[in-house]
Amino acid sequence: MHNFDLNKFQIEVQQRKKFIDRCLTGCLEQIDAYPAIIHQAMHYAIFNGGKRLRPILVMEGAVLAGGDREQVIPVACALEMIHSYSLVHDDLPAMDNDDFRRGKPTCHKVFGEDIAILTGDALLTGAFELMTQNAAVAPVKAEQVLQVIAEVSKAAGSRGMIGGQVIDLQSEGQQIEFTTLQTLHSLKTGELFKAALRAGAILGGMNSSGLEKITSYALDFGLLFQITDDLLDVRGDEHLMGKPVGSDEKNLKTTYPSLFGIERTEEIARKKVDDCLSSLEYFGPEANFLRDLTWFTLVRNN
Repeated sequence: MHNFDLNKFQIEVQQRKKFIDRCLTGCLEQIDAYPAIIHQAMHYAIFNGGKRLRPILVMEGAVLAGGDREQVIPVACALEMIHSYSLVHDDLPAMDNDDFRRGKPTCHKVFGEDIAILTGDALLTGAFELMTQNAAVAPVKAEQVLQVIAEVSKAAGSRGMIGGQVIDLQSEGQQIEFTTLQTLHSLKTGELFKAALRAGAILGGMNSSGLEKITSYALDFGLLFQITDDLLDVRGDEHLMGKPVGSDEKNLKTTYPSLFGIERTEEIARKKVDDCLSSLEYFGPEANFLRDLTWFTLVRNN
């Protein structure tokens, strides 16, 4: 039986974040490359205190498949670039109109709306250029990279993250049904988590049975993450989160707590933990990090 040690896990996550940040520094254009303002904005968007969950999942997928994290660095960094682009665009006045993210002014508040839009565009297109470079990293095969690019494209597009964002925008100010809320969360958050974990596993050469299990895990984990995010918006610490709490209620957004109340939402979250852990039973101790990540997501404070 694997025991979850919160302090030990947090130290491990910080070490992984530092490794990923070094990788991102190596993958991005130099901050002073011409034209400097766009590269400064890209660095600002990337290095703003993110959790690095998506690149962590890419690397964990590779490890579960028997590979190592070094062989998937380009794709891992690309997933973080896609996530960062989505946040830059989400914060724009035409979308969520947020002035702060993680306690810092949002990209458009620092660089202007025009540069912020182009920053998101540059991060997204740069991510796909970066993914192609993974084909040159042994023992990864070009056809594996092609499959990963196809899956990431779908997860980030109108049938994934973008589709979820559209549902989110269209649902503002109105109560939506639970099935619509589930679809929103699955598309907006879950699909990119799934693509990240599957990408690492595919590049690591995982068999079809293993891929089926981690796909199931990733979908449940994505919902767990969003459910706990909803709870944090009700009862989180603004200083730890780097953003105001209560924004969902203020913007009349349907959430798990607004539909079910806090107590029932907590029960649903615990059930999702069980579902995640059940999918990981296929794996041995090599999946202990994902088991810890699941428990951590349940108790996180930001």
